Amino acid sequence: MKVFSLALLILLLAALWTRSQGISFRSPYGACCYKEMVVRQKIPAFLIRSYQKTPSHCSRKAVRVELLKGKKFCVDAEVGWFQQYQRQKESTSAST
Repeated sequence: MKVFSLALLILLLAALWTRSQGISFRSPYGACCYKEMVVRQKIPAFLIRSYQKTPSHCSRKAVRVELLKGKKFCVDAEVGWFQQYQRQKESTSAST
């Protein structure tokens, strides 16, 4: 019984410590795109709700694209159609 109580106490203290340190058990690499996740075909502009570049700690430079229905895909940031889409978005937001 003492061993169980000690183990429970240690577990509780570890949980409190990680919370106070801001440590998360969720991986920071969840926002990264990997080779097999990248979509190669063009996504029509009217389907794109938003996009976000992958964080600097990711090994592959890519963009996470969210569609209107909530699905998320990875796109190569250097592909022509996406760069054109990005320029068009930036020019419309700058003009408003």
